[in-house]
Amino acid sequence: MRTIPAGRFKAQCLKLLDEVAETGETIVVTKRGKPVAKIEPVEEPPSLAGSVIYLVDDDELLFSTGEIWDVERA
Repeated sequence: MRTIPAGRFKAQCLKLLDEVAETGETIVVTKRGKPVAKIEPVEEPPSLAGSVIYLVDDDELLFSTGEIWDVERA
């Protein structure tokens, strides 16, 4: 884990953020030698594709309520 003084982080912030995103390396920002912040890459959230479970049969998904819907009244 790499450490960097706050002043240098301030001067090179965008470049360092790009480095963290590219390399996956964590950077600890220090002030007067003490850690004050940790910059680490964000993990991609898992895909939600295929995660839906229907609790009804396919023929129950679409059905008529028997109501006549009039767009002018709605």
